[in-house]
Amino acid sequence: MSRAFLILALVASLPALAADPVFVAATADGGRAAIRGYDPVAYHREGKPVLGKAEFKTAWNGAEWRFASAANRDAFVLDPARYAPAYGGYCAFGTSRGYKVSTEPAAFAIEGGRLYLNYSRPVQLTWNTDRPGYITKADAVWPELVAEPYVDDDDSVARSKQR
Repeated sequence: MSRAFLILALVASLPALAADPVFVAATADGGRAAIRGYDPVAYHREGKPVLGKAEFKTAWNGAEWRFASAANRDAFVLDPARYAPAYGGYCAFGTSRGYKVSTEPAAFAIEGGRLYLNYSRPVQLTWNTDRPGYITKADAVWPELVAEPYVDDDDSVARSKQR
């Protein structure tokens, strides 16, 4: 009996140990999707955040992605690396500092053809002071950070301070 309990305990703890390569959060309709359900292709094509629709979705990199149109969904399916945000949609500034934090859809930039999201507009103002430098730092940290689970912003920052 204790062996079965141990196995159940280990299996139950697996989601907590799993990597969170993509920022997934609640959507306006109560679902859960990558980058809060916003269409990553629209950032590139329309230059602004556009809420995706549940009817135009696909699964990629362990997450549901939503799109404003079938055409945007199809473009993403053909080349997800082109449209997906850097660092799985986690904050580019936070990533450069060694932790995963959520993002605000309106705090974004397209830099070198890549979508970058930030925690908030004030954080984005800081990130904008040295985009190339922060991107270089984030690129170096992300390969290790991607394997860390994301619980919430407070947990991520606390874990980064323990290093």
